[in-house]
Amino acid sequence: MGKHPKYSFVVPAYNEEQNINVLHERIKSLMKNINNNWEIIFVNDGSKDNTLDILKKLAKENENVKYIDLSRNFGHQAALTAGYKHAKGDAIISLDCDLQDPPEVISQMIEKWKEGYKIVYARRTNYRKDNIIKRLGSKFYYKFLGRFTRIDIPKNVGDFRLIDKKVLEQINNMSEHSRYLRGMVAWTGFSHAFVDYKRPDRKNGKSAYSFAKLVSLGMDGMFNFSVLPLRLGFVLGVFSIITGLGLLLYQLLDVIFTGAYYHLYKWLTVVLFIFMGFVFILIWIIGEYIGKIYDESRNRPYYIINEKENFDEDINV
Repeated sequence: MGKHPKYSFVVPAYNEEQNINVLHERIKSLMKNINNNWEIIFVNDGSKDNTLDILKKLAKENENVKYIDLSRNFGHQAALTAGYKHAKGDAIISLDCDLQDPPEVISQMIEKWKEGYKIVYARRTNYRKDNIIKRLGSKFYYKFLGRFTRIDIPKNVGDFRLIDKKVLEQINNMSEHSRYLRGMVAWTGFSHAFVDYKRPDRKNGKSAYSFAKLVSLGMDGMFNFSVLPLRLGFVLGVFSIITGLGLLLYQLLDVIFTGAYYHLYKWLTVVLFIFMGFVFILIWIIGEYIGKIYDESRNRPYYIINEKENFDEDINV
């Protein structure tokens, strides 16, 4: 159909009818100054508005525009995976469709890639105008993840990044169903660089990432790339033993030196209730791991494609 693209843009889209044309024009304007072939792969993740109709129109007008329509909403990471599976470029740039990942930053990312870096992260220097819970939760989560995971996952980066086709090959060969692409990309260990930018606030539409979806994504990162939750049982067990011995020592000393008598069972009852809460937390953590093992064992596809357009060959993924 067309020449081999040098650059592939992968853009998940969910209810983005107001942003698709604007993003397309900004990318097209950017690529006028870069004398190479390119493609945009939009992945419609079960949108309920006119997103698919707009993508069909764009694809008919320009063969550089390709789209994948998923049968339902499978989530951002699944949609991004679908785009990665179909990307043919030497450099693959993933970004959101909401215009909060400004395409103008991409030229700097490409320069870093040309210097030899296989991964180029777009790193935010500011926080969006989220509520205080989201902001504090995000800061705590990345500090926690950075300290206790077995790999170095960069802070203040999302899925706005450039990866080399060598990195893409490794990502596409990973078979896990709980997809946390930020961790998966970092896990490959290829050389990386950063391009800093100020992330603008969203102007059109609503974010597809609800608080519940953010929590789910964060849990995927924690459980897929950290064994700390499994070690919490040991830590809490030691703490429980030390606390119990401390209370027993206190009781013995109190009886020996003062002859006093206290209804210590009242305090022990409170302590037992506290540790009962810890037991439930541990059961929850174990349940999360078991649930993920169960998901992997079913071996269902990450996504189901309803239709796609402007691809050179049929890719059965």
